Amino acid sequence: MTAAERPWLKFYEQGVPEGVEYEEICLPDVLDRAAEMFPDNMALLFQGYQLTYRELKDMVDRFATVLVGFGIKKGDSVAILLPNLIPCVVAFYAILKIGGIAVMNNPLYSDRELGHQFKDSEAKLLITLDLLGNRMIDLRPQTSLKQIIYTSIGDYLPFPKNLLFPLVAKKKKLAADVKSAPDVYKWKKLIAGTESKPPRVSLSYDDVAMYQYTGGTTGVSKGAILTHGNLAKNVQQDAAWFPGFEKGEEIMLGALPFFHVFGLTTAMNFAIYMGWGDILVPKPQPEPLLEAIRKFKPTFAPLVPAMFVGMLNHPDIKKTDMTCLKGCFSGSAPLPVEVIREFEEMTGAVIVEGYGLTESSPVTHVNPFQGRRKVGSIGIPIPDTYCRLVDVEDSEKEVPLGERGELAIKGPQVMKGYRNMPEETAMTLRDGWLHTGDIATMDEEGYFYIVDRKKDMIISGGCNVYPRDIDEVFYEHPKVKEACAIGIPHPTRGEAIKAFVVLKEGETATAEEMIEFCRGKLAVYKLPTEIEFRAELPKTNVGKILRKALRAERMEKRKA
Repeated sequence: MTAAERPWLKFYEQGVPEGVEYEEICLPDVLDRAAEMFPDNMALLFQGYQLTYRELKDMVDRFATVLVGFGIKKGDSVAILLPNLIPCVVAFYAILKIGGIAVMNNPLYSDRELGHQFKDSEAKLLITLDLLGNRMIDLRPQTSLKQIIYTSIGDYLPFPKNLLFPLVAKKKKLAADVKSAPDVYKWKKLIAGTESKPPRVSLSYDDVAMYQYTGGTTGVSKGAILTHGNLAKNVQQDAAWFPGFEKGEEIMLGALPFFHVFGLTTAMNFAIYMGWGDILVPKPQPEPLLEAIRKFKPTFAPLVPAMFVGMLNHPDIKKTDMTCLKGCFSGSAPLPVEVIREFEEMTGAVIVEGYGLTESSPVTHVNPFQGRRKVGSIGIPIPDTYCRLVDVEDSEKEVPLGERGELAIKGPQVMKGYRNMPEETAMTLRDGWLHTGDIATMDEEGYFYIVDRKKDMIISGGCNVYPRDIDEVFYEHPKVKEACAIGIPHPTRGEAIKAFVVLKEGETATAEEMIEFCRGKLAVYKLPTEIEFRAELPKTNVGKILRKALRAERMEKRKA
């Protein structure tokens, strides 16, 4: 693509390159380098318990030695089923260090979902939590898993929490006894009883680093094959995007789940690449988030809209000094304008909205940090990332400027393909372009706007309706905290629109009031015909509203 076809380049802030001169360095070596440069800097902090970079490297080396002792070799898959705890970070880097393939899994998934991911990835060993230990022992015979290693939330706590934890943990459901079974081991015992002597394994950018499973929006979840090059280059692209932040100088708020690729890259790997401290928040609800900010003063925070909204609406915000934050990154869903304004006023921080997906490691677009930000836009493509918008029906045809089309992306962060799914891979990757399934527009300055998911589109009376258009109108209503629109069957129009609305605390409203508010802001065929008020909406672990869950719920009711 020529520079003329990339109008966004004019809006790169000073110091951000058009292309990155990548270091040929894989993530395990990134950690080793951080331990050399900043040995005594805090690397990880959990509930006040700190590991320096020197200690983190030592623990990674010990666990890498454990894995080799269990027969894990280059190319073998190892599953991690953990929230944001110290062993989650250690296990990930240890697996990569010996050439293993990491498989990150969501602790809230059902046994059916986990069973699919363990089997599809052919994982040989699992690192999990005592709270999930017995379930995983029961699930193991259906998978290729041999060994199970379990840790506990209480394994790394400062004094006196480490003494109090055993007394209250089981009552509060923070710990559990794991039944006796063959090849089941305690994390802490293994680490303590193993020397730090991992073998030196040669890694290249083409080697597979992980299978990252998608949320399964189109049926069974797909394992995106991400290489060492994908992960290392995406972190270097992120670092190039924020030239004003120095290595070894900041503190990351590690609240986005590391088992999700957004958290993995922006809150874990980016922190280690930059030699920053990382405050681990395993349950990113408003209360623990505000407590972490109050106590540990993070300066950089990648979050999702639900986390910003949750903190602003929580009473603890009144006793929390937020001015430590300098930069915030928001992704996975649109961030309402009022939320950006209120949060930035309160903190003095800059929030940049961005975009990415599992298949691109994930970051592809971000608004400039010091430069022109456009609210509602996902920003502009980051260095070395090429984008175009193609016709939804004919992907060979690009759409004219300002029109809606499917977003297609090319760059070094794009996956190799889906594991064991050649047809899905061929549909998604065409001539090196990743077809995202997201409908977007681009303005004349090269800023992109996600309009909707291709599969979320509602067809009402023969007209295409993008639910995001409707959601945005509801977010303008002063009483509305969250909203989500879906299509529902209609006898003559094909589909009509139903909106699910969560009101701000203490507010009341009627369906008529809501529909009236939309009148004049939306075309008549886009007006909701039904409003359902809810206390909350179903969400993913990273706070993205699950439109598909609301649709599925509606379908179930119809069947009943």
